[in-house]
Amino acid sequence: MKWQGRRGSRNIEDRRGRGGGAGAIGGVGLLAVLAIGYFLGIDVTPLLQEGGLGQTGEVELTEADMRAGEFVSVTLADTEEVWADIFRRQVGRAYDPAVLVLFKGTTSSPCGGASGATGPFYCPGDNKVYLDTGFFTTLERRMGAGGDFAAAYVVAHEIAHHVQNELGILGQANAVRQRASTAQSNAISVRIELQADCFSGIWAAHAQERFGSLERGDVAEAMNAAKQIGDDTLQRNAGRVPMPHTFTHGTSEQRQRWFAAGFESGDLNACDTFAADTL
Repeated sequence: MKWQGRRGSRNIEDRRGRGGGAGAIGGVGLLAVLAIGYFLGIDVTPLLQEGGLGQTGEVELTEADMRAGEFVSVTLADTEEVWADIFRRQVGRAYDPAVLVLFKGTTSSPCGGASGATGPFYCPGDNKVYLDTGFFTTLERRMGAGGDFAAAYVVAHEIAHHVQNELGILGQANAVRQRASTAQSNAISVRIELQADCFSGIWAAHAQERFGSLERGDVAEAMNAAKQIGDDTLQRNAGRVPMPHTFTHGTSEQRQRWFAAGFESGDLNACDTFAADTL
């Protein structure tokens, strides 16, 4: 992926020089961390030990941290330009970009504590994406999805949730989830996530058209990342039999297919996972 030399975003909130701000982990947070570790196949033991989520003090930034921060800033700027243009042409109004919070270790958000174990996420409570760039290392070394464009796909996917929020889709879907059974809520969550994958594909197509940023093999990197974080693949890699009723993000095949649908069409209308009879 060609990203050096382009502008970075001003919508970066860099908390990486601070100590962990989440405080001691409570009972609900403990269950959340354990659940995330289960589905992502990540060892969360260090986070549960003394000094894990409750640590404070200065955090040293490495050269790799600085490079990752620059990369995320440029990728975020790319999403801002692309979605501003898509909103103008396809939605007919302005796009209000999200803020992306970079942290290292732990931090807090209106949606709860954030840590390396939770992975990147979008919080509609403050319209911010939370990202520990150490997740890129996890993505490469523990999930087998390395490469700059795989990392860009992660950023684009979380920004896609903000796009859903801007379009009013995320709020409506989450309102229905609150009234639904667990199985129904999971099924709705899958449609939310697959639409975000499709929006990520739209971004990739327009980024190539606008910046010429894709290199040979980049789309394959994104497709591989989508495969490695499919619910069925994650559960198999954790040594468990896939249980479809527990899926919240979609299978590897579904995630790849919906990313491809967005990339090939470049059109928001191609990403209506909520109207799809089959996913």
